[in-house]
Amino acid sequence: NENQAGSKISYSPAKDFTGKDSIGITISGTQSFQSIIVVKDSASYKRIKDSIPKGSWLVVSNSSKSYVPVQLTSGKKIDRISAAPSHGNASITALNEIADLLKLLTTIFLRLVQMIIAPIVFATLVVGIAKLGDMKTVGRVGGKAMLWFITASLVSLGLGLILVNIFKPGVGVDIHNTDMAAVSDLLEKSKGFSLQKFVEHVVPRSVFEAMADNEILQLVVFSVFFGVALTAIGKKGEPIVNALDSLSHVVLKMVGYVMYLAPLGVFGAMAAAIAKNGLGILITFGYYVGEFYLGLAVLWILLLFVGYLFLKGRLKTLVRRIAAPMSIAFSTASSEAVYPKLVEEMERFGCDNKIVSFVLPLGYSFNLDGSMMYMTFASMFIAQAFNITSITGDVSQQIIMLLVFLVTSKGIAGVPRASLVV
Repeated sequence: NENQAGSKISYSPAKDFTGKDSIGITISGTQSFQSIIVVKDSASYKRIKDSIPKGSWLVVSNSSKSYVPVQLTSGKKIDRISAAPSHGNASITALNEIADLLKLLTTIFLRLVQMIIAPIVFATLVVGIAKLGDMKTVGRVGGKAMLWFITASLVSLGLGLILVNIFKPGVGVDIHNTDMAAVSDLLEKSKGFSLQKFVEHVVPRSVFEAMADNEILQLVVFSVFFGVALTAIGKKGEPIVNALDSLSHVVLKMVGYVMYLAPLGVFGAMAAAIAKNGLGILITFGYYVGEFYLGLAVLWILLLFVGYLFLKGRLKTLVRRIAAPMSIAFSTASSEAVYPKLVEEMERFGCDNKIVSFVLPLGYSFNLDGSMMYMTFASMFIAQAFNITSITGDVSQQIIMLLVFLVTSKGIAGVPRASLVV
């Protein structure tokens, strides 16, 4: 039976849990329950393995493994998990394998995008600074851009906080099917924020390490220093500027080839999620996503209003130019996937190449309004779902949390779905 599709269940207990657990399963239309005993370590496993009730699974804490239900007889298969375990996470192994295979399409597409993002950010930002020429111009343009970025970020965070407290999407959510292994991994990655870690995230130790890890913010810091130094040496630096300008055009051409795979990448991501969690996952989070999209719509209205104050009738042309890149960014959950195309469209709109090449990479590190609104919704959703009253009932704690997001979110455009880790 072990090689039969749907004949095994992957089970991982909650972190550090020991004791009894159970899983409800439906086999060929008949529902039954599989008993589970979780022990602390391998020594405990060896000591009691011969004395446990027949048919029970004996599991070591903090491990993940696939098991065959005792109720499964020849010629039958597991239809579904009808009742999730109370102290862990379970899924049908065959569906996990299918989901992993489908997810490969998304992995291939996003890795190809990540392959080219570092050279194009470096090339366009250095060329943009070099073409601006005068250091006073760099400071003036950069100062105005940063003022707008910080203002827009605060508006996004504040709007998200207001809406999530009005809608309360996490209240009453069933958390029994939570993937505790994924949650534990997420908490491990995101805990322990400090000023020292933030500085390490901003200041590069090696430009090659920053490129290899796609640390966009570190690349921006290095590129600004490199561009300023290149401008300072005058004509001696012109060959390097021309070479980097040519490099940016080559990488833009590569992006065109990679974008042909965008539909496959989106298909793989959606199909994998449905295969692993079932169609019910779409219903479970439908309200949450809908309310978040409503928040994004309100944010877009505010941004378009500000844009109209400056652009007047040309705003429609700008929206048409960025519509295609934004749809790709939305469907792949990665704004870095459209960076090269966005540079091209902004230049076609009439923006000066040197301004675009300087401001756009900065925006990718400092002006991620949608991601910051998502972090507000997601964090409050989790706090409401788990009834963490120290956050949901204290506005001052919520404001502190938003200020932390404002700092820690810088540079997350380099990693698809990086808002989850932040």
